[in-house]
Amino acid sequence: MSETRYTKDHEYIRIEGETGVVGITDFAQGQLGDVVFVELPSVGKTVAKGGEAAVVESVKAASEVYAPVSGEVVAVNSELEGAPGTVNEDPSGKGWFLKLKLKDAAELDGLMSEAEYQNYLKTL
Repeated sequence: MSETRYTKDHEYIRIEGETGVVGITDFAQGQLGDVVFVELPSVGKTVAKGGEAAVVESVKAASEVYAPVSGEVVAVNSELEGAPGTVNEDPSGKGWFLKLKLKDAAELDGLMSEAEYQNYLKTL
């Protein structure tokens, strides 16, 4: 079973065992516009919750992708380097950025559930 949690900065983490798949939400990609470049971290890099994990550039702006939780980068979606528009086409599927081995699963408790995130979007 996988569960997805969300940040107020519009990142998501989909939990798959001890690993989390990190990306940006459909709302975030819509705000950015056409994504033209993605800078991914190196496998093995350790990121802290709230720290910069990746960078995404669109025709409108460059924006950091923050780590929803602390952990070690165990995989990156290298296909985005040649096809950054995948982030726009399928943000919660093929448009993921990286996979983290969770340092502390308790950090997930501070993130929003799907329902909480949908309610949060209504306030924007």
